[in-house]
Amino acid sequence: MDWNLLRTFMFVVQERGVGRAALALQVSQPAVSQSLRRLEENLGGSLLTRRGGEFRLTALGEEIYAIACDAYSAVARIDAAVGERRDEVSGPLRLLVMSRIHSMAYDEFLTEFHRRHPGIEFHIEVLPSAAILDALAMRQPGLGICLSRNAQEDLQRHLFMRQRYVIVCGRHHPLFSRPVVDLESLRNQNFVRFASDQIGDALSPLTIFRDQSGFNGKVVGTSSNIEEIRRMVITGLGLSWLPEHIIARDVEAQLLRRLPPEEGVAEIDVFFVWNTARKLTQPEAAFRDAFLAFLQRTTLAGRTL
Repeated sequence: MDWNLLRTFMFVVQERGVGRAALALQVSQPAVSQSLRRLEENLGGSLLTRRGGEFRLTALGEEIYAIACDAYSAVARIDAAVGERRDEVSGPLRLLVMSRIHSMAYDEFLTEFHRRHPGIEFHIEVLPSAAILDALAMRQPGLGICLSRNAQEDLQRHLFMRQRYVIVCGRHHPLFSRPVVDLESLRNQNFVRFASDQIGDALSPLTIFRDQSGFNGKVVGTSSNIEEIRRMVITGLGLSWLPEHIIARDVEAQLLRRLPPEEGVAEIDVFFVWNTARKLTQPEAAFRDAFLAFLQRTTLAGRTL
């Protein structure tokens, strides 16, 4: 049995679709569909029942999915065992990251990476995504984690996270206690926006949604830092859009209220980026290789938990 077939099937189930699995695996949709067909041919039975745009696991599919997850855990343990051999890589490592990267999987990756390479000294700078891309394009030392609307020459990027942005208001806002709120009632509200929330910039999908939906309220606050956007919303300055997984605890604590539309405003990708025209230092190369391996063994959905 080809492990890659099982791995692809596991991603399809966890990502809830062939298209999302293809994006997470960074392969084409036909390649994923072909892998599913090969796996079903090898097993002599159907794994998925497709109806419309959705699917359900068959009894065989449920069993094979459980086996695939067990196999994945075994591979992860092998990777951890190999990691016990600490390399002699040491020195400074500069990471340029956007604000508020909320991911337990990423935190666990950093824990494991430090355990493998205790001699590497981290220098982490929080910057706007545009500043990160500019610094990397100018071949400044470092690796980046940021928004990247378009591909750039010499900058290699790999999808790290997909953030779904939703509209929220704070507990001091008049809409917070209103029993029923529809999209129409949001159009004239003041709002707080990101500095990159403009056409052509990293968060332009938010700009497009605002324009197409007829939002004509006043901009009462702007920031490139997600913590300051969150602060302005909680204190009642206006509405804004924030990543759904980041504000989940604030909603539970009744600091923020999630507003329509239910499906959110836009899905925006976060990338791991470096400049291929600049020779990486040993710490940078070690982090890049380890991070790419982390992306390979972790589903896209699992990175936002």
